[in-house]
Amino acid sequence: MPTQTLSPTFHELLQARHIAAIGTENADGSIHLTAVWYLFEDGYLFVATSSKSRKARNIAARPKASLMVDLRQPGSERGVNAAGEAELISGEPSREINRRIHQRYMSAAAMSDPQVGPVFESFDDVTIRLTPVSWTAWDMAVLDAQAFGGRLGRSPGYLLPLD
Repeated sequence: MPTQTLSPTFHELLQARHIAAIGTENADGSIHLTAVWYLFEDGYLFVATSSKSRKARNIAARPKASLMVDLRQPGSERGVNAAGEAELISGEPSREINRRIHQRYMSAAAMSDPQVGPVFESFDDVTIRLTPVSWTAWDMAVLDAQAFGGRLGRSPGYLLPLD
């Protein structure tokens, strides 16, 4: 079971629909980092994937991962990172979790389209379950207020727009 809790603000961030980045360890010690859809439920983070993917193979060999969800809006950047034990779930439990993940990101029309829904279901044949042991959260508005007296957020031209 996850060992730490999050503030309501960051809990809400994880409940919203964002693209996350998951990091796993390659055999040579480097990090494999990729964008993923996710589900946050009962303190766990779930990611649908293929058993043939590098992230799944990495977790099978080295069962740990980190997952980051963040908002990148200039002046209001914030995010949360979870790190911990990772495991692969397969079979019917995986199919059910993956279905919920897909439904978070795709419309009912996409899910029922025979060239979309079933393809995702066949590709994503396992689920990564991340059990967070540590959480790191950040909020640039809080840092701005504490370190810069709010100048970054209220001074036009201080922060450049993202491309």
